[in-house]
Amino acid sequence: MKYTTLPNTNLKISKLCLGTMTWGEQNTEAEARAQLDFAIEKGINFIDCAEMYPVPANPNTQGKTETYIGNWLAKKKNREDLIITSKIAGPSRNMDHIRKPLDFRKKSLEDAIHKSLERLQTDYIDLYQLHWPERSTNYFGQLDYTNKEDEIWNDNFAEVLSNLKEFVNAGKIRHIGLSNETPFGVMRCIEESRKGKLKIVSVQNPYNLVNRKDEIGLSEILQRENIGYLTYSPLGFGTLTGKYLNGKADENSRINQFKQYTRYSSKQAFEATEKYFNIANNHNLSFAQMSLAFILQKKFVTAPIIGATTVEQLSENIESINISLSKEILKEIDLVHNEIPNPAP
Repeated sequence: MKYTTLPNTNLKISKLCLGTMTWGEQNTEAEARAQLDFAIEKGINFIDCAEMYPVPANPNTQGKTETYIGNWLAKKKNREDLIITSKIAGPSRNMDHIRKPLDFRKKSLEDAIHKSLERLQTDYIDLYQLHWPERSTNYFGQLDYTNKEDEIWNDNFAEVLSNLKEFVNAGKIRHIGLSNETPFGVMRCIEESRKGKLKIVSVQNPYNLVNRKDEIGLSEILQRENIGYLTYSPLGFGTLTGKYLNGKADENSRINQFKQYTRYSSKQAFEATEKYFNIANNHNLSFAQMSLAFILQKKFVTAPIIGATTVEQLSENIESINISLSKEILKEIDLVHNEIPNPAP
């Protein structure tokens, strides 16, 4: 395994982060423990979760992911060896079963953090993230921003950062980050930190071969302001393994099981995926490993978040840490990107 330091912290993290959002829905607790054991054995010390997990959101399963991790931590007694993240759910995602209202006021943060700590059976969370913005903006598949003149939202970045600071001071969370955020939101947080507010240390957004939109604007901010970038969906719901091209995806795979996940299934995304698959095939590479290696070689990326439903998939993904793509391969990838840019934003 390779390691790095999460910017603006003293946290030494593995260059691959273990994603957990299938645990409690597609994966049983026993399977979750097997993945945790395997990942730790391979050197991963970085685990990402959220209060809303598993996905898709369901009042009958909400919180199970954190509960599974907490039960494992209680048995292993290795909390100090690990870096664990979680997230508070934002509004407007049909998740009122989590809390009413879904916002980032102090009362909501207190409720969310307390419950996550309880489920995780820990006294602190290393990195606590705002899962998506309170305001209306372009994320979760929206490429362009449309201003809503009737939107009821006042700029409250300073207030939210002040609220989070109280939980840092209390030792319940160590650092804070954003998720599904735009350059505007990131810069507003940075602007407030220059006035003395708590500084964000990371942004967790989707990034992969068919969704490179954050290279426009956000990547410069990340590097100039020394902000970590944690990339989720590095394999595009499994499409960037090639299993949906060759019919190897079984009926229990994410897209086949949950038909509402269409982000990576458009005609353009399928066409681009097929071209990237051919690059991997022509160079005798695992498509999944090429897809992950591409992300790992980006200077502004801190760590991709790899998820899997089987230990076999997880093993293949972890081995990507040892893959280095040549200039020739990277050039071929960019040619496809230039032809079909960001077909799955």
